[in-house]
Amino acid sequence: MKGVIPAAGRGTRMRPFTKAYPKELLPVGEKAVIEHCINDLKNAGITEICVVVGWKQHAILDYLGSGERLGVDITYKVQEQKNGLATAIKCAENFIDGESFAVVLGDNYVDDKTAVKDLKQFHEEKGFEATIGTFEPEDVTSYGVINSGKNNKVKGMVEKPSKEEAPSNVAISGLYILNSSIFNAIDSIEKGKGEEYQLTDAIDLLREKTNNIGYKNIKGSRIDVGTPERLREANREYNLR
Repeated sequence: MKGVIPAAGRGTRMRPFTKAYPKELLPVGEKAVIEHCINDLKNAGITEICVVVGWKQHAILDYLGSGERLGVDITYKVQEQKNGLATAIKCAENFIDGESFAVVLGDNYVDDKTAVKDLKQFHEEKGFEATIGTFEPEDVTSYGVINSGKNNKVKGMVEKPSKEEAPSNVAISGLYILNSSIFNAIDSIEKGKGEEYQLTDAIDLLREKTNNIGYKNIKGSRIDVGTPERLREANREYNLR
């Protein structure tokens, strides 16, 4: 299995810091957050990794290089059009070459270092077409939210709903295991929330076709470093480990 790390966003909520470098290079402890993502994939036995870059891409290339320093092999793809996570994933299609793959968002800090490994194993055991790592935040309105069904099957999902629209309190963590069928689904969706191509829309389309999308709650804390408050929270969690 290979891994994909989308890291092409502009990080507008972290300005002025992200005027100089991407949010994926913001530090959690002594490492950039994207390095934690790479280590999480490596802990799952995934060492062939595609990093999808865009904004300030050379800073990420300079930091990660070929991946040799981290014990992995990194390939880079450039997301030319910044129009959604689904587009970022689509950039990695040739790299994936028909395999199943893990996705870890490049601004995600997860303090459970076995989260990707556990999700990968769960996906393979259950035979799902896609498996979503989930968590239960206090406020679901900043996340994709699933309609959780029996036997860890997803009945539906919506991107960044209002509190009234949210089908549950189970949110998407930014960790996924996907089969290559996701690429055809991405090709079939229209722009969604925020006038972007949303990965949640592609997964939900796949759910409608296969009724075989799963979810699994991850243990511990999951924090995206997209705001100063969340970056401080991630560092507090790191220091408590």
